[in-house]
Amino acid sequence: MRWNKISDAVIRRLPLYLRVLDDLAEDGDTELISSQELGVKAGVGPALVRKDLAWFGEFGKQGVGYEVSFLRDELRKILNLDQELAVALVGVGSLGGALTRYHLKRFAEDPSFSLNLVALFDTDPKKVGTTIEGIPIFALDQLEEQVQALGIKLAMITVPADQAQKVADLLIKAGIQGILNFAPVKLQAPTGVQVASADLSLELQRLAYYIPATNEN
Repeated sequence: MRWNKISDAVIRRLPLYLRVLDDLAEDGDTELISSQELGVKAGVGPALVRKDLAWFGEFGKQGVGYEVSFLRDELRKILNLDQELAVALVGVGSLGGALTRYHLKRFAEDPSFSLNLVALFDTDPKKVGTTIEGIPIFALDQLEEQVQALGIKLAMITVPADQAQKVADLLIKAGIQGILNFAPVKLQAPTGVQVASADLSLELQRLAYYIPATNEN
């Protein structure tokens, strides 16, 4: 089931709540959590927690709170994380290789992490046909074929900025509807395709603002 007219800001906060609930479930010591506690751990206000969750149903009881295991299961269903989803990565450079290893480690060690990286793509003929930790690297012109064959639903882009839009277009043509872009460029995508950007340089520049200046008079 998909809910219409829910802002992306709400959807972005759901994984924060889920992470808190995953941690609590792993500890196994907490059966109930209040909106106040959930908000503090997720870094948002309790009223916003209640408002966000109310979009999808009634999950808690006033004066009691939320049952951790139940809310966790419901959020996983809402986010489509109650099933394994196949993921691809395009651009097997330094960043792509590091992300691949991180992703595989997370998938292997965390039973609740259902995003499975199954294929890598690159234009370098020296890389095509090899593997990283057992994950095959295909040529970019094999992308559409492998997306269909492996049932890939999501993709990450770690190519240079001047190649990112071309890669995004190929992914969209192949049927990918969710793209995580690590290239420092804004991608254009049609309605129905969700694009999220993780621009490391912009985030570092933002953080630099908070560093005390050393040349102040």
